Amino acid sequence: MKVLFAAAEAAPFAKTGGLGDVAYSLPKALVDAGVDCRVILPKYFDIPSYFKENMNEIMTVMDFFSIWHLEHEGVQFYFVGNDELFEREGIYGFEDDDRRFDLFCRAILYFIDTADEFVPDIIHCNDWHTGLLPYIIKEKYQDSEKVRDIRTVLTIHNLKYQGVFDYESVLVNFMNIGIMYADKLTTVSKTYAEEITTPEFGEGLDELLVDRRQDLTGITNGIDTEFYSPETDKDIFANYSSSDLSGKKEDKRELQRMLGLDREESFPLIAMVSRIDKDKGFDLVAGIMRELLDMDVQFVLLGKGDKQYEEMFEEYSTIDSEQLSSNIVFSTKLAKQIYAGADIFLMPSLYEACGISQQIALRYGAVPVVRETGGLKDTVEKYDEEADTGTGFMFSEYSSRELLDTIKKAVSLYRQKDKWERLVVRGMNVDNSWDKSSRKYMEIYEAMLK
Repeated sequence: MKVLFAAAEAAPFAKTGGLGDVAYSLPKALVDAGVDCRVILPKYFDIPSYFKENMNEIMTVMDFFSIWHLEHEGVQFYFVGNDELFEREGIYGFEDDDRRFDLFCRAILYFIDTADEFVPDIIHCNDWHTGLLPYIIKEKYQDSEKVRDIRTVLTIHNLKYQGVFDYESVLVNFMNIGIMYADKLTTVSKTYAEEITTPEFGEGLDELLVDRRQDLTGITNGIDTEFYSPETDKDIFANYSSSDLSGKKEDKRELQRMLGLDREESFPLIAMVSRIDKDKGFDLVAGIMRELLDMDVQFVLLGKGDKQYEEMFEEYSTIDSEQLSSNIVFSTKLAKQIYAGADIFLMPSLYEACGISQQIALRYGAVPVVRETGGLKDTVEKYDEEADTGTGFMFSEYSSRELLDTIKKAVSLYRQKDKWERLVVRGMNVDNSWDKSSRKYMEIYEAMLK
């Protein structure tokens, strides 16, 4: 089986969020399972020079585009180059994004049709940036023996972003086109697949998604359990496992020291590693920040985003520097050190298609406090005190008060060391690898080719 994974970003070359992680980890898991899965993305200016220097140019089509190749960790990667459209700082948010990703889609199919390189059975499209691919195949390539029989899957990672552009007063929606023309649709959690067929979460496309409900499957994202492994991670201060948590205590002490926090073990350390904006629940956190700091807790933030919330956290960190550490940066190393040192991980999102951070937190023994939505609902099992089961804490109403009440429950349990340790261990032992998810994708691929 041959699959081409088309995405606007893929770690470690270019990444702004969860899509970049998926476009790295899922193809890797599929290759390990025996699928000939390759990845194609734009050749951005921001791709580290180390990778660019090791790419081979395998096709040039005048000034239209070029195709480059690189093997990385056993996966074959292709890159679509165009100096005018991709040789600039940044990935998204340009006025000509329609031209940029229209060219990306057309270049992919021209490459397949004309080069003796790789003809996939399936193109796995991701989000609006690749939404034109199913349309172009069915409307423009029916005379091509190589392209016309290629099947397409479109994965919706975040329906809020649809790629809507004005062509002479006519709005063109790349995501809408992809949903209409793709052979199969997936999204990144079972609950989100249900949510997007409702007006509340459907972002104006709910009726179309209801029409295609039989072709829509929710498959929860996994994480790269080799990269995120507290037993072997070289970025954290001390390694540990679910059978020996002593190293996690050292990670907490060293994180407190490094960030200038009071080294008080009895205070639970609450963390957020997130893009800073309202969709991630920062308006709820802002509403309870003073009450939270009046409790015997510590708080660590890592992320960038909305200036309003950045400034609020910076102000609190100046006033309460031994209790709150605000880190308005993005650092993978510091993120992993925070996961390892945190006791509680906060993720009170307004909506969350899947969410990777809560799965990483579970892996590192930081107990998640999440809102009951999307993939958060699917990946965190609500704690039941009577049965002593579950892996984290949940609240359903989107309100600061319910968030604070839920944090108080988590802090209360933290004082009960035996119950807390059992909760931590259960979370660390959850299988959140890509193995199960990649098998579900393979089942969809196989069904499409019958």
